[in-house]
Amino acid sequence: MTVVVTMYATGVCPFCTMAERLLRAKGVAEIEKIRVDLQPELRKEMMQKTGRRTVPQIYIGERHVGGYDDLAALERAGGLDPLLAAE
Repeated sequence: MTVVVTMYATGVCPFCTMAERLLRAKGVAEIEKIRVDLQPELRKEMMQKTGRRTVPQIYIGERHVGGYDDLAALERAGGLDPLLAAE
């Protein structure tokens, strides 16, 4: 079973693009993108779930990883691979 990666994003966000590039480099084939620029009500949902206003907001499985900086820090600390392999 492959882990589900969900990312709240917008179409013009460079950090969203960098997060997607990092995840793809790690072998993630499918990222469920929730476009908060196209559906503003989903931004409200994102803010309620994460307590944050900015995109991207990334979930790996049920775990909220955070934004791109959090994802990159997780990778540097060696924690991203085990999380992606967890399921």
